[in-house]
Amino acid sequence: MASVLNVKESRASERTIVVAGLPIGLNDQLLTTLVKIHFEDTDNGGGVVEDVTYPTRTKGAAYVTFKEKTVAENVVRKKKHCLADMVGSAQLTVSHFSEKVFSSVTAVLDLSVFRSQIHLESLVMDLKREIPTLCLSPLEANGRISVQGTFLAIEKLKEFLLLKASFLLEKNRNRQSPRGSTRRSSHSLKPPRSLTPETMKKGESLVLDTDTFLYLKKKRKVYESTLRKFHVLCQETVDGEVTTLCIKNAQGGSQPNNEKQVKEFIEKYSHALHFELRKETFILEGKEDKEKKNIKLACEQLSSSYLQVLVNFYKTHIDVIGPPSDTYLFKKEVMEFIRQKVR
Repeated sequence: MASVLNVKESRASERTIVVAGLPIGLNDQLLTTLVKIHFEDTDNGGGVVEDVTYPTRTKGAAYVTFKEKTVAENVVRKKKHCLADMVGSAQLTVSHFSEKVFSSVTAVLDLSVFRSQIHLESLVMDLKREIPTLCLSPLEANGRISVQGTFLAIEKLKEFLLLKASFLLEKNRNRQSPRGSTRRSSHSLKPPRSLTPETMKKGESLVLDTDTFLYLKKKRKVYESTLRKFHVLCQETVDGEVTTLCIKNAQGGSQPNNEKQVKEFIEKYSHALHFELRKETFILEGKEDKEKKNIKLACEQLSSSYLQVLVNFYKTHIDVIGPPSDTYLFKKEVMEFIRQKVR
């Protein structure tokens, strides 16, 4: 029975499309109904819709799963899709479900956090040079700028800014006295090994995306094994979306180059891992206690079946991180579990 279910789940992604360009601000249930009606219309190349997932973590995007794989292929093959006139004939972008589904992503960056360290105009020029496929609006006086590009280009942008922050942080630390303190947020992780202030005067620093780091640490054995192999200690400080690693030799006689080798390895590994992962979020804040309990229960029960998925529980939300297809199927099963509990 389990093997049959696995086969069915693995094929769900083949029957699923991503619909982008949905109008923002409409009632979620109304929009879900309109999307289902549109894609069940044979004039649009559609057929029986098994499920519509909306809203998703990406604004204006929905996942539509058909009963038949051929229907999904027909819908994608039909280039033009417009919703009903009652929502302004919204032009939709339809593509197969994959980690590269979004043809275009728009984001607003607040670069003012870099103002004290670097000229923002220079930073924008660096962005244009490093990621030429991005379209950038003029830089506003408050440090904000709009960017548009492919999903992978936006991911590369995020990685570029994290590396820039890492470089500036290390540069700033070199200017400060050794007595400078490290600010921690309330969500800081306890370091796996304790480091005294004296040992942190030297070593290597690295700034990573928090989601990527947590997945690396909890789902990939290579992190701990690398620290042991090179005899280094690592202090981890989580501050929201950014995690700072401070890498230091555990033994005085260790090779001084070990710290740098570990830093370079983790940096390259996490960079590659970053592009392999997708995150879905269940919002708990504002929901009734019974619904919160059902969401948590579903995530706890399913986590043992999805070994490649990392589930992080927080007070206001639950993050689900893993390979795109596994993450999507995990969320779909959670939603089905909740619907069954409501009945």
